Amino acid sequence: MNLEEAFRVTPSALPGDLRDFTKSLDPEWIDDALAYSGTATVRRRRLPAEQVLGLVLGMALMRNESINRIADLLRLALPSERRPLAAPSSLAQARQRLGPDALEYLFAASASEWATRSAATHQWKGLSIYAMDGTTVRVPDTAANWEAFGGHEGNGKRAGSAYPTVRIVALMAARSHVMKDLRFGDYHTGEVTLARQLWQEIPNDSLTLVDRGFLIAAALCGLGDDGSNRHWLTRAKSTTRLRLIKHLGKGDDLVEILLSDATRKKNPGLPAVWLARAIRYQRKGFPPATLLTSLLDPVQFPSGEVVAMYHERWEIELAYDEVKTHLLAREETIRSKTPDGVRQELWAIALAYNLVRLEMERAALVAGVAPVRISFVNALYLICSSWAAWSGLSAAPGRIPGDLADMRRQLSLLVLPPRRPARAFPRAVKIKMSAYDKKWVTRARAK
Repeated sequence: MNLEEAFRVTPSALPGDLRDFTKSLDPEWIDDALAYSGTATVRRRRLPAEQVLGLVLGMALMRNESINRIADLLRLALPSERRPLAAPSSLAQARQRLGPDALEYLFAASASEWATRSAATHQWKGLSIYAMDGTTVRVPDTAANWEAFGGHEGNGKRAGSAYPTVRIVALMAARSHVMKDLRFGDYHTGEVTLARQLWQEIPNDSLTLVDRGFLIAAALCGLGDDGSNRHWLTRAKSTTRLRLIKHLGKGDDLVEILLSDATRKKNPGLPAVWLARAIRYQRKGFPPATLLTSLLDPVQFPSGEVVAMYHERWEIELAYDEVKTHLLAREETIRSKTPDGVRQELWAIALAYNLVRLEMERAALVAGVAPVRISFVNALYLICSSWAAWSGLSAAPGRIPGDLADMRRQLSLLVLPPRRPARAFPRAVKIKMSAYDKKWVTRARAK
């Protein structure tokens, strides 16, 4: 019995809630993803597409392992062979045949269900809490990647990007870090442009926390117009013009956000008056700040609670750190050297991250704490170690149910201490940039 067969029979031996571990990825999602990408049917001589999905996910989870080693751990083999398939060329060709579409479909189908359910579980005043923000990821230095994704061009004082760079914007359930959706594109595509495709994915009865860079009239007005009880919360820009309508309390006002003639001309569908609530506050050691929100009722949404809620926006920054620092092991770039490979790997990384976060949320439920109180670093290590152990040639399938239960118990012990709200981390550089000249003309771009 191989690992795949063991997991098919394992659910019947598990307690009800633990069966979810093996059912996180609905088999119908996998079938639909392969059909969507056109790889559902493969010839016998090829590595089955279902196994290649496992390989790509393994590459995302086990960053420090080679592709060959991951294939051996997962015991991937051609249908006509009993030995693991270890030929690098065969694995590369299998990944190319699978392409990025299947991973994109699988992520979209699973993330929408998982994040919506998670955010609804951890509500604030009847609202699901989401956060949206952008980041960048470096990819390998190849001519194809430079052409597809580009990078920072630099200026007279500093050279440009050392590697091609992908820009990403994600929508995330803020209180569990489960990603609901994401979009990525070349470096020169702005975050606001990528975010246009995400606003419509925000469900009703929700509050979305965004950085002031997303204070865009057309997007935020549309958030309320196109849905039911969809709210937003952000900081005001230094250039934002406000007109007082009514005092609601100390540092708490009902205001009109004044839009320029150019903005109204570009977006004729904007309301004649854009009402918002402005909350002014100051944290010790920081300059005064103004929050703007569509939560207009000061009784239902007290200003102090709104201020505290805005600072949960930082959870998405922590999520990006978990991906870059721990899931990707702080490597300079991801693995893939072709644009399609990059796209496939990015979707796999997002899916793998969600799988880890989903298991952490279940462990938090067992431990009786919030999902952000479970250590991502230790959870990732434990999950990867368990996966490697279950996949080994000496693993006994009969032990898997007990091992799964033991892993869940261990995860529930990885509880972090409560957050300290008074902690402050002003932005600073710990290690200065090298004094050496930067090698700004890369080998790929010099060709």
